[in-house]
Amino acid sequence: RPDAIEVWALAPGIDPSKLEISIDRGLLTIAGERSADVPAETDKVNVYAKERFAGVFKRVISLPEEADPARVAAQYRDGVLRITANRREEAKPRRIEVQ
Repeated sequence: RPDAIEVWALAPGIDPSKLEISIDRGLLTIAGERSADVPAETDKVNVYAKERFAGVFKRVISLPEEADPARVAAQYRDGVLRITANRREEAKPRRIEVQ
């Protein structure tokens, strides 16, 4: 989209209430926690392999200067986190009429 910057993050199995998204000085931070969906190992349970990590995570992405930190929205659906940051009005291309 020419009027927005979009960030897509694959985040399957994460509770959206445990996601924390923030913007500070052009840095978009996505943090959260994924709970373990595998039972703990005991005398009766042996875990052979884990395909997904469990625990706390944090990712930091540098946004371009034209991103407006006041106009950011986040949606989480079917394991995909979509963050949309609108561009500043002065950064959008505009057509100039010839007189």
